[in-house]
Formats: sequence, C-alpha cells, structure tokens
Amino acid sequence: MPTPARVVVCPQGPGPLRIEDVELPDPGPHQVVVKQLASGVCHSQLHQMHGPRERQQLLGHESTGVVLAAGSEVRHVREGDRVMVTWVVREPEASRLPEMASLTLGDGSVAYSQNTFTWADHTVADEQFVVLLPDDAPTDVTAIIGCAVMTGAGAVYHTAGVKRGESVAVFGVGGVGLSAIAAAAVVGADPIIAVDLSEEKLDFAKRFGATIGVNASEVDPVARIHELTPRPDQLRLNNEPVTGVDYAFDCIGVRQTMEQIMPAVRGGVIGRSTGGTAVLVGVPQTPVELDARDMLIAEKKYIGSIGGSCRPDRDFPMFLRWYHEGELDLDALVTARYPLDAISEATDALEAGEISGRSILELD
Repeated sequence: MPTPARVVVCPQGPGPLRIEDVELPDPGPHQVVVKQLASGVCHSQLHQMHGPRERQQLLGHESTGVVLAAGSEVRHVREGDRVMVTWVVREPEASRLPEMASLTLGDGSVAYSQNTFTWADHTVADEQFVVLLPDDAPTDVTAIIGCAVMTGAGAVYHTAGVKRGESVAVFGVGGVGLSAIAAAAVVGADPIIAVDLSEEKLDFAKRFGATIGVNASEVDPVARIHELTPRPDQLRLNNEPVTGVDYAFDCIGVRQTMEQIMPAVRGGVIGRSTGGTAVLVGVPQTPVELDARDMLIAEKKYIGSIGGSCRPDRDFPMFLRWYHEGELDLDALVTARYPLDAISEATDALEAGEISGRSILELD
C-alpha cells in the first residue's frame, strides 16, 4: 500500500524550496520505507541548492526513523525496527549497486536524490543506506550520526588515523568540525587546536575536547599554530625547532582554508621523519593553489576524506558507544531544532552562520 508523505523539493532552476504531498510506492525487494523521526540539516544541501539545478532534487541524507515496510530481500531490519538513514553504503563489498531514490510528484514530474532523501516525514531508501538503531539510543540527536559525526569523526579516526599524543588542528568548528574534535579527544590527541572566526564557537569547541582556540579573524592561524607547536627535540637543518601540527583538517572547504591546512602542518626532516598531513573534509566549491615545493621538500601529504572513510555498519555502533560513555556529546552538538515546515528558516540560519553545532528537523 502506498505511504502518504510530505517531502521537501528543490525545484529545477531558480525558486524556493517547497513541500509537496506525495505517495511513496511500496518498497522494492531491496528497499525500506521509513517513518522519519529526525533529520540533520547539512551544508552539502546548501551546495545542492546553490549549484546548477538541472533537475528537481530531493534533499537531506542523515536521519532516524522507524521501519514501516521492508522489501522481500531485506534481511537486516524489519517492520518496527528503529533505524538510521545515511548516504554511505553499509556494506561496500556487496556486489549489488544500491538504488538511488527518486519520486514521482503530483504533477507527474520526477524528483531525484543523491543516494537518499531525509527532508521528509517519510522516506524510501535502498537497504544499503539503512542502519539498525539500538532501542536504548535516543531518536533525535542520533540523526546527525549519518553525516556530521561520520564525516568529522571518521576523518580523524579512519582517514588520518590520529594516534595518542599527536597534534591536531581543525579549521571550522560546525557540526563536522566539532565531531572531528571529539574524535581527536577520544584518541588522545594533544594539543587539539580549533580554528574559527567566532570566539563563541571556539569556546563551544572546548566542550568537545579542543584545548586551544585560534580566532582567524584576529590572527594569522597558520602562524599561530606554528607558535603553539614547537618541538625542541626535533631540529630542522637550520637548527631551529620543527613546528606545526601532525594533522590539519579543513572542515569548511573554502579556498582560504583549503590553502591553509598544508602550511599549518609540520615539515619533515630529511632522512629522519616525513612531514605532517593536511586532510580536506569540507566539500570544495573552488579550485585551490598549493605550494608544491613545500609539499616536496617538507615531505608533507595532502589527502581527502569522504564520509570519514566510514563503514556505517562498523562505525555507527562505535559512535553510539562514545555517546553513551560521554565522549561524544550529541545532546550539546544539536543546537537548533525546526519543524519540516520551517525548512527554509533552517537553511537560512545555516547559511548565515547562526548554527553553532548542527541543526535538525523534528519530524514526528
């Protein structure tokens, strides 16, 4: 039986977001219909909204909900189970490619998603994007595990593989950056340097494990990071101490921060040690210029991290454990809540920089 749903649609070409009443089809063999409880509001959707709109789009890619129906080939969840919806496949080794969700709207036109859509009170998703949520977990703040937490924490834990005692700088302390800071604290990084333009956000970052805040509106953050990280036991060829962090993470993706993270990491000492690693986490919207000579001579590395190199079936239980053990404060990380009808207000606040952590849509 079709499921009535209210779904946010981003129109083709110019125009505001709109909410449409639609009917979700019965699930295919590998699909799951989910009654949504909460969804995160992510910067990635702003990029979709402001980029070329060549067709109608369905937005959102992190949520929690309850399974209403599961296809005949779905084995890991069933009707009544609580779940998280994400945009990264939970079993990357599976031979079957997941189906990208799309919907036929009331006027007969079709709207398309990038993998999943969660800005809706009900959704239908390929089972590869649906992860079981334990009964002892809340269903509101856990909605942001499916992107913000996975992307930020995973970049530190998996992509970079930060170890105890290694130094970290995180540029941009929104939901993704705060998740990166929390993961750095979990693994015992030191120092953990937060870089942002707002003193209020820098203070907030200390709740998640940042040990030092650098206000990039007041100082050159790269120079300040080098001032904060001398290594008297490691000398360069000029007999000066090596400075810079072991890892710098750009959780924004604008040109300035993309170009700052590599000079922020320490240089290597030829024959003794290689240089630090710059990690691009935020979605880039512009080209970037890097100093190839610095990368070569200092043996630095510049790498990307998509979805925190995570596997949802493996990693979401770990993030939930961090939450239950008090190491990942999801309750504090969710700083704003909106009903579905206020989706434009939610995206405007995000674009204006008014969201300290992550905002969610409350859909139940």
